Amino acid sequence: MSTKNERILIIGAGGQIGVELTLALRNIYGKENVIASDLKAENPLLTGTGPFLHVDAMDKNGLQQTVQKEKITQIYLLAAVLSAVGEKNPLMAWGVNMQTILNVLEIAREEQLTKIFWPSSIAIFGATSPKQNCPQQTIVEPTTIYGISKYAGESWCEYYYEKYGVDVRSLRYPGLISYKSAPGGGTTDYAIDIFHQALKTKTYDCFLDEDTYLPMMYMDDGIRATIELMEAPAEKIKNHRSYNLAAMSFSPKEIAAEIQKHIPDFRIHYKPDFRQAIAESWPQSIDDKEARAEWGWKPEFDLAKMTEDMLKNLK
Repeated sequence: MSTKNERILIIGAGGQIGVELTLALRNIYGKENVIASDLKAENPLLTGTGPFLHVDAMDKNGLQQTVQKEKITQIYLLAAVLSAVGEKNPLMAWGVNMQTILNVLEIAREEQLTKIFWPSSIAIFGATSPKQNCPQQTIVEPTTIYGISKYAGESWCEYYYEKYGVDVRSLRYPGLISYKSAPGGGTTDYAIDIFHQALKTKTYDCFLDEDTYLPMMYMDDGIRATIELMEAPAEKIKNHRSYNLAAMSFSPKEIAAEIQKHIPDFRIHYKPDFRQAIAESWPQSIDDKEARAEWGWKPEFDLAKMTEDMLKNLK
């Protein structure tokens, strides 16, 4: 595969996934060929690593001009309003999450871009979806505006592939855990915050019940999965809605116990809030056999390995 003539635009590069994906793609494609963009100021972790632009994905004309001027061939659209934030302002979340993907799909069609990446989420699943080993194709009745918008976005992605041949690829991310970026307003973000608090105060007030199992993934695996999906030959990609993706599932009680192996006097207290209902509407574990069979996905990190790496890096 020739990487020399790809020009990649990352929208939402300052976010949880965006920072690490930008750095990883710059290692592969060269820093000058991976343009980071965001509405907000440049993330300090990206400063000096390559070009940065202020881009508003809600402004189709402005975005299209950027794509033309920078000779962009691929777009990674990571800008979104997440689950917990979206529940507080559902119309705003719907507007942002829908308009941005429609703008990018239209530009991809008009400019004949080679590939698009757009993340979906386990939030598309609802209380009626299977709780254990939730399969790729199943009952999908999301109950959060984030989940509703992601499921609608999946349908748009498949539509643009079937009707216009736009090579759009997507992953249903589980909760992503990283030491490089702060929690971004998602229900799974307790699993990032808990490490920060364990090191800072040795105590954590958890907004979920102790036995709330959720699908999770270490960011290193999430970034690798994204790049492997995007670099897979087109004939291996059988799914242009979104692929289930899995690594591990654990509860707050289990992650606390793992942290206590490294910080014995760490204590956790449970104070469930509105996010408990969101978590209970999602599957506890995910079946991702299609991703494994079709493009060779395989996670590297389990709970013990991730906990060790998080604490080492946060120190």
